[in-house]
Amino acid sequence: MEFGRVPESALDGIDFRLPADPAFNQQVLPGVRAVAPKVYLGCAKWGRTEWVGKIYPPKTKEKDFLAHYVKHYNSIELNATHYKIYGAAGIAKWAEKAGDRDFMFCPKMYQGVTHRGSLLNKDFITSEFLRGIIAFEKHLGPVFVQVSDAFTAKRKEELFSFLRSLPTDMPFFLEVRHPDWFGNEAIRTELFDFLCSINMGIVITDTSGRRDCAHMHLTVPKAFIRYVGNSLHPTDYTRVDDWISRIGYWIDNGLDELYFFMHMHDEAFSPELTVYMVDKLNAACGLQLIKPAFVPPATLF
Repeated sequence: MEFGRVPESALDGIDFRLPADPAFNQQVLPGVRAVAPKVYLGCAKWGRTEWVGKIYPPKTKEKDFLAHYVKHYNSIELNATHYKIYGAAGIAKWAEKAGDRDFMFCPKMYQGVTHRGSLLNKDFITSEFLRGIIAFEKHLGPVFVQVSDAFTAKRKEELFSFLRSLPTDMPFFLEVRHPDWFGNEAIRTELFDFLCSINMGIVITDTSGRRDCAHMHLTVPKAFIRYVGNSLHPTDYTRVDDWISRIGYWIDNGLDELYFFMHMHDEAFSPELTVYMVDKLNAACGLQLIKPAFVPPATLF
């Protein structure tokens, strides 16, 4: 992900600390730990050739990447669906790779709906997108609705009307990026209040150059976090430590589902930071998340 990227030389000058938890969240979280909170952690793509020989066996073919990916992660932020509408048959083949695992696909809504012209009068194309992803069946996680960086708060009513039109029997999370959504307190509060009213989540994006997007608000007792690391820069680890603390606090106060997606400007390094995070999260929150297992080095004779 390139969103929020800054030169490496600037990283040490950024205050990466997460904002204090908003009082707003006390309206959303019940204040007591859920009996069995569900925690999902993954990446944005499984098709990373850089992972062959790292977490995928040597010489793994691309058609087999997903079958190996599900052994290392329990979810994926599925960006592929943003660029193409997939039919039910193709989606079902992906779902089959997850088998009986507790694995969730979190498809990003098709760009023809969210990034091309008005959001309104898109009933047919939206229905086609949804008809395809329903084939994930038990492996369908939240649908991720992102509007473009240029989508300003002046289009608020258009956005709200579109979101009201979405089905209520599947979970959605919204990501907005234009600074106006965060820089104006009245607009920000209206957005969060609206999402609460329709039981829809808000994405939290933690990236170097746009600290405003790490707003830390929850509009449902579930969280969808897009974390963007910087190729294992030392700040990546201290940032993860901060997230472990916040996630633990949320879980203790009733967060019932968490979706955390690891991004890197160089995705080759996502597995290493994932291992670090899972070890810390399991220890802090009493979880048993799976983590990437690296291919052992060849034995030397």
